[in-house]
Amino acid sequence: MGRRLSRMTSLRAQFAGLPRVLWILFTGTVVNRIGFMVIPFLVFYLADEGVPVGQVPLVLGALGAGNLIGPILGGFLADRTGRRATMLAGLVGVALAQGALFAAPSVPLLMVAGLLLSAAGSVVSPAAYALMADHVEPERRRAGYALFGWGVNLGTAAAGVLGGFLAENGYWLLFAVDAGTALVYAAILLAALPPDRAPERAPGGSVGYGVVLRDRAMMLFLPLLGLQLFIYSLTESVLPMAVHDDGLPPSVYGAMAMVNAVVVVVFQPVATGVLARFPQLPVFLAANLLIAAGVALTGLADSAGAYALTVLVWSAGEAAVGGIAASLVANLAPAHARGRYQGAFQWTWGLARFAALTVGATVYAQVSPSAVWWSSAIGGVAAAVGVLALMPVLTRRSAPAAAAVELVLVNEGDGVTA
Repeated sequence: MGRRLSRMTSLRAQFAGLPRVLWILFTGTVVNRIGFMVIPFLVFYLADEGVPVGQVPLVLGALGAGNLIGPILGGFLADRTGRRATMLAGLVGVALAQGALFAAPSVPLLMVAGLLLSAAGSVVSPAAYALMADHVEPERRRAGYALFGWGVNLGTAAAGVLGGFLAENGYWLLFAVDAGTALVYAAILLAALPPDRAPERAPGGSVGYGVVLRDRAMMLFLPLLGLQLFIYSLTESVLPMAVHDDGLPPSVYGAMAMVNAVVVVVFQPVATGVLARFPQLPVFLAANLLIAAGVALTGLADSAGAYALTVLVWSAGEAAVGGIAASLVANLAPAHARGRYQGAFQWTWGLARFAALTVGATVYAQVSPSAVWWSSAIGGVAAAVGVLALMPVLTRRSAPAAAAVELVLVNEGDGVTA
């Protein structure tokens, strides 16, 4: 009993005292992600609209391409025009793109609307992550980003349940709710966050991505992150193909998605509290190796129970790693370029998902399934070795020494640093 009480106290301590800005973003994100229903059900909607099966990948590819545009634009605008302004533009853009996607009368226009939807949505994240870095001191960023990620998963899990119910009553409800929740998030930001302050200017006035490209540690770290994220993204693209090829119904994949959501939603806050006593880089390495192992073990699964066990493995890694990658990137970034660093990180995420959807699925279908699973195991180990080699540099750059890190701590009501 005493041990349980101690753990709960430690868990509360992880999130207690986090700045008001973070709780505003957490609340808005949960609301917004509850409206994340159109994309998961888009294939079913397109089929209902009579879009030929051979043209569906064109729309999905446009969605993936938007995730390569939005983060770069969002990071630039976050540093140039301000965090709140960038997020508001992205959220309003999401609402408009949802309407355009629903009303699009042809496949080319569906592709344009899909591109705009994913681009507008991915504009928001770099600004939100940079805003959190502005307000959370380095030693607490891991907890702050973990809380934010938990909000994403919490809202997404609710969306999965709600989306199926709404889809049965008309796909227009999915589009209406998705657009509405984006506007509600925008209203929360307008009501709760003060206007952006004038952006900090870099020495020499540079506002492009050169500051990121010249950072050797960041440029070595991003490909390693990308490899790890690619392996994780196979669970969204290749896993359903494996379930199908084993003769299992689509409901099995839905159950696997539910297992993942439950594990992450229930255990991520606990994992954050329990693992807070350990340095974040070793936790990051171990958690990503666990994800790679779970994905690789998919190659041995051939039943619903076996798939569930593999999902439990990589979901445990996902729960443990929550918030660490974004925290490491935030600690690498100079104050005037936090948006662009987070934009580069989010772009890497988008590229990993796009590669998993295209390269991963192609290798699975055209080469062999075992090539995907063996590559996951080897790639996971290779990425871990690379991060291990970078650990001295990452540790030095992430150290929260007061003399080495410029902190922007804003008290409630004092405004927002951009």
